[in-house]
Amino acid sequence: MYKKQVSLQKILCFIAVGVSAAIFIYSLGIITDLYDALYSTMRNPNDLFQTSVPGSFVYYEMQGFNQSFLMYGIGMILLALLLFITNTHVRRKYYIGNYVASGAWAAAGIGGAIWAHGQIEYFKAKFLQVDFAALKEHSTIFKSAYTESTFWFDVHYLIFALVILVAVLLIANVCWKISLMKQEAALLAGDGQKSAV
Repeated sequence: MYKKQVSLQKILCFIAVGVSAAIFIYSLGIITDLYDALYSTMRNPNDLFQTSVPGSFVYYEMQGFNQSFLMYGIGMILLALLLFITNTHVRRKYYIGNYVASGAWAAAGIGGAIWAHGQIEYFKAKFLQVDFAALKEHSTIFKSAYTESTFWFDVHYLIFALVILVAVLLIANVCWKISLMKQEAALLAGDGQKSAV
């Protein structure tokens, strides 16, 4: 039973790294379409509200969130690496560091998913308020990109579904590990009593 559990925890640790990297990559890409379509609509760099497309200021409004989201992605990668630093991927018996590493990744994953979901939905709603007729006209005149797509906003559902799934599996793995360690301790205690008789 331990062999299956150790194999699962190894796979989970690698998946946690992969999902953390996906968050980081997503944080780099989420604002790409907005930059391509909206950046050139700003007519005066000193007054960003002077724009040829009403609503395009959402690109600048997202900057603060995007920087925080990028840092969150880096933090998740570091927490995933902590799983390996504490040998959570190979350890047969867990110590405090293994519990901390698993719990920290799971908590940051779920907490960050809730935070980012709220922010992304807010900015998606702001993006949908852009005057797309004016944006289309601007893109035709200035040969700039045009998009009405909310793909980069919507893909967060997939990313954070994976994050929450991995977080739940990490916690389930810890519970399974605790159960196996208790069973092993009970067996050893039983063997000790038999040998004393």
